[in-house]
Amino acid sequence: MPNTAKKTTKIPKKISLKATKNPSAKSTSPAHPMDALLAKQTITSIKKGQEVDARIVGISKKEVLFDIGAKANAVLGDRETREISTYLPYLKEGDSVRARIISEESKEGFPVVSLRNFFDKGKWNILIAKKEKEEEVEVMCGEYGKGGVFIDFMGIRGVIPKIQLTDQYLASPEKLIGQKIKVKVLEVDQAKNRLVVSQKASVLKISQKGLKKQFDKIKIGEKKKAKILGVSEFGIFCEVDGVEGLVHISEISWEKVSDISSFAKPGEMIEVMVVEKNTQDLKLNLSIKRLSFDPWKEIEKKYPKDKEVKGEIVRHERYGYFVRLEPGVEGLIHTSKLTGGETLEVGQTVKAYIERVSKTARRLSLVLPQKAKPVTYR
Repeated sequence: MPNTAKKTTKIPKKISLKATKNPSAKSTSPAHPMDALLAKQTITSIKKGQEVDARIVGISKKEVLFDIGAKANAVLGDRETREISTYLPYLKEGDSVRARIISEESKEGFPVVSLRNFFDKGKWNILIAKKEKEEEVEVMCGEYGKGGVFIDFMGIRGVIPKIQLTDQYLASPEKLIGQKIKVKVLEVDQAKNRLVVSQKASVLKISQKGLKKQFDKIKIGEKKKAKILGVSEFGIFCEVDGVEGLVHISEISWEKVSDISSFAKPGEMIEVMVVEKNTQDLKLNLSIKRLSFDPWKEIEKKYPKDKEVKGEIVRHERYGYFVRLEPGVEGLIHTSKLTGGETLEVGQTVKAYIERVSKTARRLSLVLPQKAKPVTYR
């Protein structure tokens, strides 16, 4: 094919002379079929190092041919042809890519081009375009970790967050390891080398435009029903009216939470309050505890200085013992307030006195009843 194109661009001398002798002659049809071909064909001169738009006219594992507007089709360099198999699922005949001329004419007579810039940057442009058009891309799934299922797209490493999986894989995400699946792009940032995709959005045909409409309807301060999608060490992942949200561990209860799974199970429905909206990634920050009374709101009135209280020791730290007075309210018996002769254990009920209380700092200090005050008592 390339040799034929090269030959057809040679202009026979007779035709050229005829056109020269009658420059003003009018004719309703070309004197020769070659004239019509030449009238339509614009041949671009090319130079080594030049960047050009190259249209793919043939592609396989062994060869890639490009139309770059020159007298012959261009070919991809041998070294890069060996890399092309990685990109075959994402390129097709008719696609245009940016290429660089590395040889104006090889020994075989064809221009040779490089797609190195495309390999380095073009794949990110594909992802950006797919995100904007809300089109699917095919990725290879790798191992499953804390962040979700890791994936590969043309050598770019990304992730499918667990909450972006359908119910089929939500319980067993490791089943995706080694699979090629279609996903939709949620976040793509070459500068940060960040790629986040969704398997759920692809399968359920979720539109980002539709998601934005749902997101805009939700108001801060609203009380909502939320479906629990998953639980992690830092919070509860939920879905509110089709929009994803997170109840951070600090927003689950007024009490200290050490085991999130005891508060929530995947699939359950819970009531939450919307406390913040992240407009950049269309996600919600939610709270469970703000739907209940804050016990620290009237703490100074309920627990004045020197009041006798009773509570259970719930934690022992190197600096003292924490005593739960009521759900959400714990006081600290600091080690400096102990004589050293006390026997205290977690789970033990003790009597104590309020030493100091701070509503703003949410701190409460306790001292045990003593016949003689310790030397360090202030």
